[in-house]
Amino acid sequence: MSSNKSPNAYNGAPPKYLNDFSKALAGEVRILLAEVGKLRDERRQLQFEIAELMAVKSKHGAGGEYSPDWRPQPQEPPPPPPAITPPPIDDGPPMQARPAWKVVHKSTRRERPPKSLPAPAPVPAIEPPKPNLPAWAQWRPNPGVVPPPTIAPGPVSPRPMTPAARPGLFGPPTPPPK
Repeated sequence: MSSNKSPNAYNGAPPKYLNDFSKALAGEVRILLAEVGKLRDERRQLQFEIAELMAVKSKHGAGGEYSPDWRPQPQEPPPPPPAITPPPIDDGPPMQARPAWKVVHKSTRRERPPKSLPAPAPVPAIEPPKPNLPAWAQWRPNPGVVPPPTIAPGPVSPRPMTPAARPGLFGPPTPPPK
C-alpha cells in the first residue's frame, strides 16, 4: 500500500448516496412536521368547540341559567304555630330609648380680644380721582403694603439675555456631498 492513500476514498466529502439520502429524509421530516402541526391545530380547535358546547349545555340544562324550571319549587305548607306561650309580664311603661344623635350646646361666653395689642392705625384718606383721566391712571398703590427691596445681581445690560445660537436643529449641518 502506498502512504499517499487516505482511508476515505472521497477526499473528505461524504459519498453522494449519503447526501441524496439526507436530502430525501429532510424533505420527509418537513412534511411530517407540517402534518403534526396541522393535527395539533385541529385538536385545539376541536377542544375549543367541545368547551363551547359544554358551556351551552350547562346553561340550557337542568338547573342552568336558561332552564325552564328556574322558578323555585313550592315548599311544604308552613308548620303550625307553636303552643300558646304565656303573655309577657308587664313592667310598666316602656323606657324611652336614648337618641342616637348627641346634642352639643354651644357656650354663649364670648372671648374678648387681649388688651395688649395696640389700636390699628387709621388708614390715610385716599385722594379723590382726578377728572378726565383714564381709569388705569387713577390707580393708587396701597400705602400699607410695602414691597420688599430688590437686590440687583450686578450691572444691568441694556440688551436682554439670549441663549447661545445653536448650529442647527439636529446638530451641526453636514457639508453637501461632492
